[in-house]
Amino acid sequence: MPAEPAGSGPPLDHIARIQAEWARERPEVDVSPQGVIGRLHRIAGMLTEQLCVVYRRFGLSEGEFDVLAALRRAGAPYERAPGELAAHTMVTTGAMTKRIDRLERGGLVTRRRARDDGRGRVVGLTPAGRELVDRAFAEHMRNERRLLDALPPEEAAHLEALLTSWLARLEPPRDA
Repeated sequence: MPAEPAGSGPPLDHIARIQAEWARERPEVDVSPQGVIGRLHRIAGMLTEQLCVVYRRFGLSEGEFDVLAALRRAGAPYERAPGELAAHTMVTTGAMTKRIDRLERGGLVTRRRARDDGRGRVVGLTPAGRELVDRAFAEHMRNERRLLDALPPEEAAHLEALLTSWLARLEPPRDA
């Protein structure tokens, strides 16, 4: 049986091509971490774009959806202080202020003085904000299901367990 010509194996994905180029150019450097990190980074970008399609359908940016979702998860009366919102969405308070401003202009949130601290503020969902985030969240979950269904259930469960374990090492879980 004749030998297969070089390069006739299965096609290399984007990350494997990058690794091969680095291995050729810098053979003394271990490029194996790129196999995991590079693919996670590439997948994260693709997933973010697919998630943002749904947010845009509801007239929201990813960050605005995040704020509305954090308020909705708070439970009735669907309020949080801006600093608390920033912690629940992992953005700076400055970025949070801009998001809240846009959502307030859209009639989706309100701001009021905190009852227990006259200097503090509280951000709350309006009825329109709650209705929008409830519809957007249901569509968001259908979209995530569609994306995850690219994997067989047992692979998805295994991936979740691996990612949960790795995340716990990088960002230890905290009390609720």
